[in-house]
Amino acid sequence: MTFQELQNRAKSEWETLQNSTHILIDTATCGRAAGALATLEALEKELSRRNIEAKVIQVGCMGLCYAEPLVTISKPDSFRIVYHNVTPELVPRLIEGYIMSDDPCLELALGTLEGGEEEAPYIPELTRFEHELRLVLRRCGYIDPANINHYIANGGYAALEKALRMRPEEIIEEVRKSGLRGRGGAGFPTGRKWELCHNAKGKPKYVVCNADEGDPGAFMDRVVLESDPQQVIEGMIIAGYAISAKQGYIYVRAEYPLAIERVQTALNQAEEMGFLGDSILGSGFSFHIEIAKGAGAFVSGEETALMAAIEGKMSTPRPRPPYPAQAGLWGKPTLLNNVKTFANIPLIIERGADWFSSIGTEGSKGTAVFTLAGKINNAGLAEVPMGTTLRELIYDIGSGIPKDKAFKAVQIGGPSGGCLPASLLDIPIDYDSLREAGSMMGSGGMIVMDEDNCMVDAARFFLDFTTRESCGKCTMGRLGTLQMHEILEDIVAGKGKIKDLDLLVELAEDVKAGSLCGLGRTAPNPVLTTMRYFRDEYKAHILEKRCPALVCSELIAYYILPDKCDRGCEHCVLTCPTEAIKGGKGEIKVIDQEKCSKCGTCLEVCPPEYNAVVKLSPISLLPSKEKDKVK
Repeated sequence: MTFQELQNRAKSEWETLQNSTHILIDTATCGRAAGALATLEALEKELSRRNIEAKVIQVGCMGLCYAEPLVTISKPDSFRIVYHNVTPELVPRLIEGYIMSDDPCLELALGTLEGGEEEAPYIPELTRFEHELRLVLRRCGYIDPANINHYIANGGYAALEKALRMRPEEIIEEVRKSGLRGRGGAGFPTGRKWELCHNAKGKPKYVVCNADEGDPGAFMDRVVLESDPQQVIEGMIIAGYAISAKQGYIYVRAEYPLAIERVQTALNQAEEMGFLGDSILGSGFSFHIEIAKGAGAFVSGEETALMAAIEGKMSTPRPRPPYPAQAGLWGKPTLLNNVKTFANIPLIIERGADWFSSIGTEGSKGTAVFTLAGKINNAGLAEVPMGTTLRELIYDIGSGIPKDKAFKAVQIGGPSGGCLPASLLDIPIDYDSLREAGSMMGSGGMIVMDEDNCMVDAARFFLDFTTRESCGKCTMGRLGTLQMHEILEDIVAGKGKIKDLDLLVELAEDVKAGSLCGLGRTAPNPVLTTMRYFRDEYKAHILEKRCPALVCSELIAYYILPDKCDRGCEHCVLTCPTEAIKGGKGEIKVIDQEKCSKCGTCLEVCPPEYNAVVKLSPISLLPSKEKDKVK
């Protein structure tokens, strides 16, 4: 069957679906974690019970993770409405309200979606989407990732069909002209990497997709693989054709079982349709893709460690050169790119390098996909043009900080990224601007922090992660990061010395310069940026033995205010795990500071009408007026 015939068949199936009442439900990992499978079961049972002919389709993540489970109901000649936080108990209301009649159930609606947008199959009426430009995410949450016809009907594999009529050199030149840079973190020019691999001597050549996403708070690649895996596969096939490779691997961490399942389904369907395998679309070009499962080591995200893992060896980095494009898998030329890098390729081939390079900034073209996590109202995924400011991303898309608390910092680029302060909220998000500020683009993880976060403790937390995940092969990665972490442990415990600050910076610079791989070279970033922008917090911990954010347990204490304590209430006494609170009914409660584990349970259970428990610096450090309150 020709590509045109496959496309016509897919479009016919898609049009039939769009002209009928149907329900989309997000059953990606985030939806499942919120209870989407129970909601799915309730939808199917309710439709069957009422004998209603409406198809229920499992889709991927739309990016609105804060609103899961998400259900979208589409009726012919009517609005498509997205409903949020849909529990099984709410299903009868939706079925009876909107499907059986014309009541849109606005109390449950998040917004509407309409068709006709050029960049996406719908025009979002949701205010969050108005600030985005969805290219990689344009089909996520809208198509069934397990149905290749949905992908084909919405433009899928048209780029591959076009690429097979081009010379490999023309494809590489188009990618080079587009200005696409690697979306895995380093930002190396993609076209240049493809050219190096194309020109490298040695056969066979390999194409590898790095889906080993291990950053805390990052889940962009997982969402793409669970929601629209065919675009990544199509990008890999085009890359294979461009560099004359016949074999590809998708390296996915085993902790992503649903992503693995959906990618395998997509691979099987692509092969059945003739987009994978021998003589693709009758072109004579053959290409195969296998899934390689990672064992969860964070260092496996480093390209040489990843290739060692595919080969069945210990996942440790090796010195470069030679670079993978020259000697990668089994010593052969290997093209290795990130999930989002490959996902951009079909768009570049289909719409052209000039179109893609018109988006973004001079040095950073296209869009960037970010996860919004931490202290933010609307957590989830966002895709914006390069050059969008942090303020737009956090406030216009993420709807700001919960409980109207003050924004303090945002950590960008994974555990090795930098922490940027409120004074840099208007910095454009692109490779060069972030690097100048001491951070990096990374793979797109973004963790927002508010006034209640301690920046010294944040640096300690991220350095603890990279220290534990270090492979230990080089001295700086093994011992340098450990020594930095020990100094931070002393500071948050109130045992630090002022000379430690200069030592921290000196160590950080040495680790950056002397580490073997990117994990070690970037591990000091949280320390260097917090020292650069929040040095006063370090000084407070050292000189005043005080944590300004009241986070570091060794530098805080809990007290009960006698003038606010209700003598008849025993909430704190009954819940204290260490029995540190003295006082029975009719008595004012007092916390024994020697026994207190500083768990904060007493603060949580104290009735809001009393608000008698407070968290402060230790009484010995309080001003006289504060001391009198808690004595």
